[in-house]
Amino acid sequence: MVKKSDKQVQEQELDQAEQERLEITKIRKIERVRFQEFLITTWYYSPYPPEYLVPELSVCHRCFKYFKFPGTLNRHSEKCRLNPPGTLVYEKSQLGIFQLDGKADKLYCQNLCLFAKLFLDHKTIHYDISHFWFYVLTERKGKKHQVVGYFSKEKQSVEGYNLSCILVLPPFQRKGYGRAMIEFSYELSKLENKIGAPERPLSDLGLRGYLSYWQAVLLDVLIGNAHVQLSIRELSLLTSIAQQDIILTLNSMGFLSNWKADNLVVVAPQDLEDFKKTHQVKMDRSIDPTCINWSPSLV
Repeated sequence: MVKKSDKQVQEQELDQAEQERLEITKIRKIERVRFQEFLITTWYYSPYPPEYLVPELSVCHRCFKYFKFPGTLNRHSEKCRLNPPGTLVYEKSQLGIFQLDGKADKLYCQNLCLFAKLFLDHKTIHYDISHFWFYVLTERKGKKHQVVGYFSKEKQSVEGYNLSCILVLPPFQRKGYGRAMIEFSYELSKLENKIGAPERPLSDLGLRGYLSYWQAVLLDVLIGNAHVQLSIRELSLLTSIAQQDIILTLNSMGFLSNWKADNLVVVAPQDLEDFKKTHQVKMDRSIDPTCINWSPSLV
């Protein structure tokens, strides 16, 4: 008998886990979730403890602790902490970002993952989340920080991923928060002097969000260097965007034919301006790099 390699065993286990996920997600036992003043219809199954798989679950908007009854949540909310745990690593105007350690802030991060799974089809819940950083995006209201979304990131990614999972909470979608978190993930990569990329596979919605960001970044660099011929590698070093993602983005913009044999990208300045205008590319930055209070030593 041929012994399977560790990689083959791991792949088989992942396949089995995916089949189990597909079977489970056919059943959505929690139909609604009460979150602050919002009553949100759920999209997918999340593996909460069996006794909490009720039609309407109440979830604390500060710590994401869950309750079967609204009254219990109300009593809990009176004494719950105002802000997420962890370190505030970004703050400007009304936006804040907290860095949480999946190991040190385990309960909070587990509760956050369970809540997120209600709205993410392909997210796999890992109760051992000690190998991840969580970046929680908040909207500041006075001294309080309202959580509006988050993304997670492996502490050590062999593949070079700078983002593993991302979610803007349903009540706060279509406000540019997804773009802000994508942008922040790349600012961290720049501070680490690394090339970053999101973990695959990307959903259709996720791909659209990333393409929007990548297009804006590449347009900014190419327009700002209109009289300089840049290679794919140089674009990658300037932006921290992986070369394969740059190629994907240039193709989506119809500029891949401008990629020369020597790897130089040559696009006429007017073509760049025309694309920006025709596609109404959002060029404004969501994150101010000067307001990031973070260094690789924090990880």
